[in-house]
Amino acid sequence: MEILTDGPTILLSGDFDVRSTWEVRNAIYEHLQGHDEDVVIDLTEVTTIDMTALKVLAVATRQAARAGHHLTLRGCGPSVRRMLHLTRLIRVVEVERVAASA
Repeated sequence: MEILTDGPTILLSGDFDVRSTWEVRNAIYEHLQGHDEDVVIDLTEVTTIDMTALKVLAVATRQAARAGHHLTLRGCGPSVRRMLHLTRLIRVVEVERVAASA
């Protein structure tokens, strides 16, 4: 798992699973504590995601809300969206809408 930050955006790439959740969780919380702005988690380059990773995102969403911020997921591919729907976490996390192409 590679984690990069670009302003309010945290870019993730690779496998987001139980092996990388602690690292991602720490990066998100450090970002929330160090910045007074909303956070975007870019999952465009995430190849796989599991339930543990989704729980990290759901809890981080609630933590951000408690701090008065929004945490938005960007670049959710079909597999990530499917997992969000299957686990019903789509009700908890905010997913950036993608403009429909003409």
